[in-house]
Amino acid sequence: MRAMVMEAIGEPLHDQERETPQPGPGQLLLEVSACGVCRTDLHLVDGELPDIRTPVVPGHEIIGRVVAVGEGAEAAIGDRLGVPWLGYSCGKCAYCRRGEENLCNAARFTGYQLDGGYADHVLVDHRYAFPIDPFYDDAEAAPLLCAGLIGYRSLVMCGAAEHLGIYGFGAAAHIVAQVAAYQGRKVYAFTRPGDDAAQQFAEALGAVWTGGSDTRPRQALDAAIIFAPVGDLVPAALAAVRKAGTVVCGGIHMSDIPGFPYALLWEERVLRSVANLTRRDATEFLALAPKVPVRTRIERFPLGEANAALDCLREGRLTGAAVLMPGA
Repeated sequence: MRAMVMEAIGEPLHDQERETPQPGPGQLLLEVSACGVCRTDLHLVDGELPDIRTPVVPGHEIIGRVVAVGEGAEAAIGDRLGVPWLGYSCGKCAYCRRGEENLCNAARFTGYQLDGGYADHVLVDHRYAFPIDPFYDDAEAAPLLCAGLIGYRSLVMCGAAEHLGIYGFGAAAHIVAQVAAYQGRKVYAFTRPGDDAAQQFAEALGAVWTGGSDTRPRQALDAAIIFAPVGDLVPAALAAVRKAGTVVCGGIHMSDIPGFPYALLWEERVLRSVANLTRRDATEFLALAPKVPVRTRIERFPLGEANAALDCLREGRLTGAAVLMPGA
């Protein structure tokens, strides 16, 4: 098999040939047809996540087809499945028993502790592989597996918010905005100051207001989701939400949050984070997406151009999401 391998933090990924693994009990071997490039992959290769062990194959927005089935795994040869960030949980701890498997202390994550989808084959736990609606082709479906799922979980944390702010209008935001509009919410899109292209993109998806993250609409927000990994946006978002409003931090990594006056949090405002996802999130969102229907804006890259795709994401040169295509 071929894989783009992270050998050391801060180095470009290495294009390698490896022996194709065989599935053990409860595992599936997928032939990868598409893998989205997520900001979390950047946090991995740039060394911003804790306890990174190398070598590792990044990638956790995987679409593939089953080519081998391990003992006890529930799938058939040829099934098209999607594989997300959460790739394993123990199923026994208090978190798992409460349906909070996303917080399992023994959890393992695809493309982080488990080799991921920057490859033409990948081994996965059958419990964390989900059928993909035929409405989507492989490349279109890939961003749903993280940008979509984490965005959906973040949106659920906002409750019934009618006026919804989104800070950072990239892969996750462009999916969430479509779901929010479908649900009858009003979307306010905050971008990098002066990023006219991102603001026009948000308007095309139905945003009722767009502006730089250093500005604020006249309408107080009921809730805000922060996708940009910028701690300075937390006090800005708190200042933009109404009394009892909610600010959700939707990323796995964020720069330090600066000190801010208690008055920004007072009056029962809520600040919370979203961590990972659950199987329930995947089941709900993947059923909802084709009903909206969510359409993903993507830019395809051959597998061997994974480093170029990561550079485009790092430099803000993508509108939507990059997707690696092993067969290209």
